[in-house]
Amino acid sequence: MAGAGDAGRARAAVARLSDAVGERRRRLGTAMQDARRQRRLLLVIVCVALLLDNMLYMVIVPIIPDYIAAMRGGGGAAPAPPAGGNESGGGGGNRSRLFARYPAAAAAAAGNEDVQIGVLFASKAILQLLVNPLSGTFIDRVGYDVPLLIGLAVMFLSTATFAFAENYATLFAARSLQGLGSAFADTAGIAMIADRYAEEPARSRALGTALAFISFGSLAAPPFGGVLYQFAGKRVPFLVLACVCLLDGLLLLALVPPCAGGARANMPVGTPIHRLMADPYIAVVAGALTTCNIPLAFLEPTIANWMKESMGATEWEMGLTWLPAFFPHVLGVYVTVRLAAKYPHLQWFYGALGMAIIGASSCVVPACRNFGQVVVPLCGICFGIALVDTALLPTLAFLVDVRHVSVYGSIYAIADISYSVAYALGPIVAGQIVHTMGFVQLNLGMGLANVLYAPVLLFLKNVCQMKPSHSERNILLEEAPKGLYDTIKMEERKGKGKSLHPAGETEENNVDSYHRDLAGASEEDCSDYEYS
Repeated sequence: MAGAGDAGRARAAVARLSDAVGERRRRLGTAMQDARRQRRLLLVIVCVALLLDNMLYMVIVPIIPDYIAAMRGGGGAAPAPPAGGNESGGGGGNRSRLFARYPAAAAAAAGNEDVQIGVLFASKAILQLLVNPLSGTFIDRVGYDVPLLIGLAVMFLSTATFAFAENYATLFAARSLQGLGSAFADTAGIAMIADRYAEEPARSRALGTALAFISFGSLAAPPFGGVLYQFAGKRVPFLVLACVCLLDGLLLLALVPPCAGGARANMPVGTPIHRLMADPYIAVVAGALTTCNIPLAFLEPTIANWMKESMGATEWEMGLTWLPAFFPHVLGVYVTVRLAAKYPHLQWFYGALGMAIIGASSCVVPACRNFGQVVVPLCGICFGIALVDTALLPTLAFLVDVRHVSVYGSIYAIADISYSVAYALGPIVAGQIVHTMGFVQLNLGMGLANVLYAPVLLFLKNVCQMKPSHSERNILLEEAPKGLYDTIKMEERKGKGKSLHPAGETEENNVDSYHRDLAGASEEDCSDYEYS
């Protein structure tokens, strides 16, 4: 009986040991899945933040007429009809609706109204342009999660201010405050994607997803704001966006607590933003991002008036001008991501092709004579912008990886500055150019600028063909690890060296083994990156 009891206890002990081993394996598998899941959740959080920023940027479109009417003594009697486009409604479309309500005062107040609306739309981009050099440096120093959280908090405050604004001054303050939040949230979010998705083609797919959310936010905001404004009041669309912003910030806070500073402690010191701006390759990419976005930024506040004057467009046609362009934009993102996965060394060509398409489409716009015709070149412009953005945003991270330190706050601050230049000038300068030179000359100038800039991207051809191999990185690592990835790999290799050799081994043997470990690591990881 005693022997049987001992055997039973032994079997039970073996079973418990087996269960413990199985549990550890399951925990290890879960931990790996959690890391992937966390990366996906962070991508969702960033995409929602970008969506909110662009929705807040455009949701004020159907509300502007009542504010202007109140300042002119009309009191904002009637709510504006739902808008279906984007900033074009905030410029020409909204002005035409306002002038229809107040025909007697339209001519006298047109100049002042143009200035007010232009400054209001440009205030976000101007403040974003001023803050981005500081926010990029701040992100490089503290990491990506805290600046993203700060940006979401400022955007929440801006959205709440929009909801309770009662005059133009408060609306202007809220708009400027949004620019401050965007300088942190947008830059930190895109940089976080580039850092978490360090390998290709996953990085291009992730950044392409973010661009699709940006496009959808710009498209969906005016009808979203118009419908809720008309049926529920002006505060409701802003309160809805504020709630979503709050939930997004709470999710980020739960996923990446700011008190967890271990990852930030391991981050290297990023390259200063002024040195990145002096890099000729980065300067070429930044110039391309500004140039390709100028047609969109300049057409949005001017095309609605031109359509009404040249083709007698109705309100719904002016409101829906940009609606069809969303689909070729998403198509352009998809096509570029797929091509970049197969031919990553041709990123410069995809950008140059996009700029050529933008230039040709801009020149065609003035020749259109009806709504159906004008939609075609606008779709071409958005398709070309998708090609340029999707190809060149990952290229910026790649340039930092191979030429500088793999920290991405300042480099995407430069990208945000490039966008902000176009959207700060557009609402203020475009109307003046149309007034003094004409709509045709404006479009021909923008088209010519894009066509002439496209060959400049040939400058990126050689650097796009280079892929950072681990053998090259190992040579650099003999000096000091710079990027976060390099730091971790160096620590792992040091750990391997300690485990392979006893403590009393000579320094000479340690040096030899260190070089063997470097060679082994290079062979192990050579499938990741190669020279073309």
